[in-house]
Amino acid sequence: MSTSTAPVPSLASRVAWHRPLLWLAAAMAVLTVVALIGLAVDPRVVTGAPLWAKPLKFSLSVLVYSLTLSWLLGMLRRWRRTSWAIGTIVSVFLAVEMVIIVGVASTGGTSHFNVSAPFSAALWSVMAVSIVIVWAAGIPVAVLLFRTDLGDRARSVAIRAGLIIALVGMGLAFLMTGPHGDQISNYRGIIGAHTVGVPDGGPGLPLLGWSTVAGDLRIPHFVGMHALQLLPLLALLLELAARRIPALRPPGARLGLVWVGVALSVGVLALLTGQALAGQSIVRPDAVVASIGGALALAAAVAVAVVLSRSNRAPGPRLDAAISKQLPIRF
Repeated sequence: MSTSTAPVPSLASRVAWHRPLLWLAAAMAVLTVVALIGLAVDPRVVTGAPLWAKPLKFSLSVLVYSLTLSWLLGMLRRWRRTSWAIGTIVSVFLAVEMVIIVGVASTGGTSHFNVSAPFSAALWSVMAVSIVIVWAAGIPVAVLLFRTDLGDRARSVAIRAGLIIALVGMGLAFLMTGPHGDQISNYRGIIGAHTVGVPDGGPGLPLLGWSTVAGDLRIPHFVGMHALQLLPLLALLLELAARRIPALRPPGARLGLVWVGVALSVGVLALLTGQALAGQSIVRPDAVVASIGGALALAAAVAVAVVLSRSNRAPGPRLDAAISKQLPIRF
């Protein structure tokens, strides 16, 4: 009996990239270079960090997000006008946020949580509204992706789950915007903070700035957002590895491994969020956090072993020809 499987398109073969988002990504690439130069030549410090560290981190983040969203929107063969409008709206409001971040940084000030003067408060309000719009725009994208045939099942799960987890990670930023510590009783023009347990500006990891003495909500925010890249990348790497590893050729094996990645991502995100809210530094986990982290790693390893073992015992259709045809990335 024939077990041939029709080839499915590669992760990029059907993509018509959203151009405004690509233009924004190109602008962020230029800004990244500018920020790197600023780090090298400008010694100024804001809230305990080099002045140009924030523009650098945000330019890289917007660069990666813009490219990813451009790719995702390009997969939507239907709803082209809707997807183009969503991407354009995201481009505009991400650009607004970056203009404010870089503009305030160039003056030696801080943009986030700054309500010390009417103009600063107005800028912070514009930034807050902009990022809410960007976050909300991801919801219809997720709905449309769930209604779109993305081909390979493992790839579909990776893309859809990655976007959902990213929306949760982005939403964690709202936890930073409320009053922290004594900001109400000892008002100094700042409402909100990245850290939990101590004011912003304390000891932190190099460049990233993540607190080494207290909880830091930027960590789960970062990890959650980048599930949007990591899970589809996992699916792509599994497709590539299937060329040489027979156990990965059955579609069910790759699907199972992607689900393990999804579950691990959710578990790590929940753990990091709880750790941050408890005021605990990422570099100083207590016994509970360390035990949960170890349990997550062990469970993931066992799940991977089970998936591969089942694949070896019950091999699926041979996909050698299909995989070799689907993997070349065409733009």
